[in-house]
Amino acid sequence: MKRKQSTQEEVGFLFNVDILIKSSTNALAMQTLLELLNSDDSVADFRIKSGMELGEIIDATLKAKRQSLIKKTAESNVKTSTPDHAAKATVQESPKAKDEAPFDVQNWLDGFIHDNRLVRLFINKHGKHASIPCRILNYDLSNQLVSVYHVDEKQVYSFKLNEIDEIVNT
Repeated sequence: MKRKQSTQEEVGFLFNVDILIKSSTNALAMQTLLELLNSDDSVADFRIKSGMELGEIIDATLKAKRQSLIKKTAESNVKTSTPDHAAKATVQESPKAKDEAPFDVQNWLDGFIHDNRLVRLFINKHGKHASIPCRILNYDLSNQLVSVYHVDEKQVYSFKLNEIDEIVNT
């Protein structure tokens, strides 16, 4: 009777862990975590579900800009209408813009982060243009920083929101 030789296959095991990393900023702690996870070939894949700080300044700034734009649009409509009753009618029509969902950067970036989507960033940093394939990891609204993981270089970068020209879903 001949015995079969058992061949041992590699099997993946999934763990849910909380890791505390000491650092001066959330972005640097995220970079440390990613370097740890990418340094070992036995880590096949990972998903970061929490721990990314979210601020509120960008949301407040965008909301103020939208309100300013609505106000300017209403004022320009009033100036172009000569009769008094027409001016009142155009001002009353402008709230319909509130019914339409305005573009919300915070929710848009949340979608990229949550879905772990691959995107291409077009960057203009100090006059130098770059295009990088990456995954958006975090954005800090208080500092207007977007942290991304460059998939080719396996590095984490942070960009100010105003340095990002375009984000394209790939």
